[in-house]
Order: sequence, then structure tokens, then C-alpha cells
Amino acid sequence: MTQLDTRPRVGDTVSGVAEGGAAQETDVRGKGLGKGSVGLLGSAVIGISTVAPVYCLTSTLGSTAGEVGVQMPAVFLAGFIPMLLVAFAYRELNKAVPDCGTSFTWTVKAFGPRIGWMCGWGLVIATIIVLSNLAGVATSYFWLLAGEITGNPSIAALDDNKLAHIATCLTLIAVATAISYRGMTATKGVQYTLVGLQLVVLAVFVAMALQKASAGTFDTGIDFSWEWMNPFAVESMGAFTAGLSLSIFMYWGWDACLATNEETTGSAKTPGRASLIAMIVLVGSYLATGIAAQMAVGSGTEGLGLGNAETSGNVFAALAGPVMGPVLGILLFVAVLASAAASLQTTFIPVARTVLAMSTYEALPPSYAKVHPKFKTPGRATVMAGIATGAFYTVMTLVSENVLTDTIFALGLMICFYYSLTAFACAWYFRGELRRSARDLFFKGVFPVLGGLLLAAVFFKTLTDAWDPSYGSGSDVLGVGSVFVIGVGLLALGLVVMFVTGRRSPAFFRGEVLTKSTPALVVED
Repeated sequence: MTQLDTRPRVGDTVSGVAEGGAAQETDVRGKGLGKGSVGLLGSAVIGISTVAPVYCLTSTLGSTAGEVGVQMPAVFLAGFIPMLLVAFAYRELNKAVPDCGTSFTWTVKAFGPRIGWMCGWGLVIATIIVLSNLAGVATSYFWLLAGEITGNPSIAALDDNKLAHIATCLTLIAVATAISYRGMTATKGVQYTLVGLQLVVLAVFVAMALQKASAGTFDTGIDFSWEWMNPFAVESMGAFTAGLSLSIFMYWGWDACLATNEETTGSAKTPGRASLIAMIVLVGSYLATGIAAQMAVGSGTEGLGLGNAETSGNVFAALAGPVMGPVLGILLFVAVLASAAASLQTTFIPVARTVLAMSTYEALPPSYAKVHPKFKTPGRATVMAGIATGAFYTVMTLVSENVLTDTIFALGLMICFYYSLTAFACAWYFRGELRRSARDLFFKGVFPVLGGLLLAAVFFKTLTDAWDPSYGSGSDVLGVGSVFVIGVGLLALGLVVMFVTGRRSPAFFRGEVLTKSTPALVVED
């Protein structure tokens, strides 16, 4: 389809806003995205959808319980804290620079082109990994649900057929790419339905789990205790760090609210507010579900206990029938499929817009700076993300399931890497304003730095643990854990790509294209 080239030409001017906030005429480039496509509710829904709460719960609820036992709710809260602190950084940076490049653009302005480019790389790679994982989960639940509905185990078994699995996975990726390609209006309409379904089914599950707990239906059920909310009761620092890493993954994706800032009404304030709303909904959902499930079946390693290694990777598949019954239990399968499918679609938003911004500012080839003239989306960047996701998942699945698993474990490194850089960028960018008021000191300085330090600590602790081959799938490369090799390897690959790009686009890396004084695009409501 025809694409609109938004790259500037000599003499082009658009309305911009300088660092101090005054509108002016400047040669900063506009990106051509659809302005005013999303409001506060739509933005919050996109953030919740990208996180995929039902998918996150079914895949990490048991694993977290297995690491920290009954302190699982406390770890959910502990993971929320650094994310909330980083969310304040995103909000403040978005007010000053409402740019769809988010972490990339902000870290370039704060620390220069090379650190900023690597921050953008971390976001892009993390998103590609998540997209491939979401597609795989959606595929598995598609065949599992088909088997449940038809009562035919042979249909559910198709998920174990690599050819059928990969073909279904690629189809889902293509559908999600097409919906994202058609713009924010199409994306928003689908998301209202899918997110609403997830939250309603979760509420039903919580209510029925509490009912089963009250009736003492399961022998492994336990009574609620406020001690569950005490993170210091976790037996070891290693267990706490492992649980915290899983918890951080469960919140990843809320920043999709900010990636749509140039398409949101009230671009300077609405995305930041939407991200905080999304975070509150998520932590509330996680705590309610975790506490209810723990009261109903406990966190033990036997039977329906959440810590049972045989079921911890897919808790809802084990609990759907016992807690909700055979009929309503199918709704839980539908909710997991809807969660993965919804997130698969919205997760294209941040990666496509980050690539668009990087190309617009000459940090990537110019072809990715093209926006579709009708749909007002970064069409080429969206298609590129879809192709990269499909290729990545296919290759990893064919090479080894262990490699795919370890790649997903390495995702936590990418998340902590670019979130912490963005948090530090906030404090540095606003360093001259921190003494103006107590609010500026805390929301632009203290809170972001604390959030960045917490995530940086998790990053380095994970690196240390991942050196051991027992971390992740147990695979190793020359005696070094595969998770470490993949995580460090992906960052090293980013350095190589950055070097090649720098040879082709020297102006960006000389600091001539994007600086702190470069005005931000004004998005008129």
C-alpha cells in the first residue's frame, strides 16, 4: 500500500514546542500519525491490554508461588513499586517531550545518541521477544480451547504438531499485524471487548475461588493471613529476587500508553494519567486473584497447590474446572486466549512507533519513517515488526524449545535495561529543575532514581544468577548459562547494529539531529 513519507525536506517547518513550553516555528519534523485518535479510557485500555493480565497470571502465578510460597502477594506488591516509580518518570518526560519514541527519544535528549540508541534497541528487542511468546501462547490456547469445546483430545494435540503450531502462530501474527496496521481506531474497538472480557472473567474466578475457600472445598486451601503481605518473610534473597523478576515481567507493557502520545487527545497529560490508571487496575487484579487462588488451593507443591511444578506454568488450565466448573471453566480458557490475542495486537504499538521515531531522527534507515496516508500508522514499521516476530518464533521453535524458553527468561534483562535507563534519564534531563519545588524534586528526581536503581539491581542480580546453567532451561554454552549468553548476546548485537547504522547515518550519532533543545512536536487536540 502507498505510504506517506514524513521525513523533512529543506525548508519544511511544523509547529513545535521548545523546552520551555513556548510554541514556535521550527524545522523539527512531524511524523504524520493520526492525532486525537485515543482518549484517556482508550489509552488506559491499551496499557492494560499490552500487559495481558490473564496471560501473565496463568503463566507466572504458580512460578512466583513456587519461588516465594505464601509471600506471593507481597512480591506482587514489591514488583509494583519500581514500576510505579518509573511510571512517574515516564509521566514527567511525556509532559515535556510528548514524542512517540518515548524511551529512545528521552534518553537521547538526556544522555546522547549512543545510550539513547541502545535504550531504543532494548525496547525493540524486548517487544519482539514478547510478541513471539504471546503468539505462541495464543496458539496453544486456541488448540486447547478447540479441544475443550469439541471434546476431542486429538484436536488439542495439534498444538504438539510443530508444523500446525507454527502455521497457526504465523496466522495469528499476520492478523494482529493487519489490525495494528489499520490504525488506532481499529485497535481501540477490538481492545474494549477483549480487555472487558478478561477483567469480567477474572472477577468471576476470584468470587468463585473465595467461595470454594470459604467452603473448604480443597484440602490444600489455607486461611488468609496479613503475613502474606510481608516481603521480608521470604526465606532467601535469591528466592525474593527470582520472584521479583517474575513480578516485574507481569507489569511490563504499561508504557504502551505513552507510545501513543502523539495520537492521544491531551498528549502532554493524558498518556501519563492513563499509565497510572492501568498500573492501579493491574496491581488490584493481581492481588485479588493471587490471594483468592492461594486461599482456595494454597501454595504447596502437591495437587492443585499453586507451587506444583507440573501445573505452575499454566495455573488456569489446572484450576479452571475445579474452581469454576466444566461450563464456566471454558470461559477462563477463552479469557487467556483473549488476553494473549489482545496483547499480541497492542504490543505492536510501542515497537512500531519507536522504530518510526528512530527512523525519523535518522537513527534507522529512512524507509521506516513512512506513515500510511489513510490509516495514519507507521505501516512499514508495523509490518517489519510482524515479520521479525514470525521469523524469530519460527527459528527458535525449530532450533530448540530450550532456546525459546531461555530467550523468554532473558526478556527480564531487556525490560530492566531500558526501564532503568529511562528512569535515570528523567532525573538527568530535569536536573536543573529539581530545586524549584518539593514536587519537582520527588517526581522528577528522587522517585525516578529509586525506580531506576531497583531495576538496575534486578538487572545485575539476574545477570549473576543467569551465568549458572541451572538458571532457565538448564542449557549452557561452553559452561555458561544460555540465559546469560542470550541476554548479553542480544545487547552485543545491538552494539554491532548501532555501529553499522552509525556508518550510514553519521549525523544522528554526531548529535546533530536530536538534542535536548530539539523542540517536541505539538499535537493539537
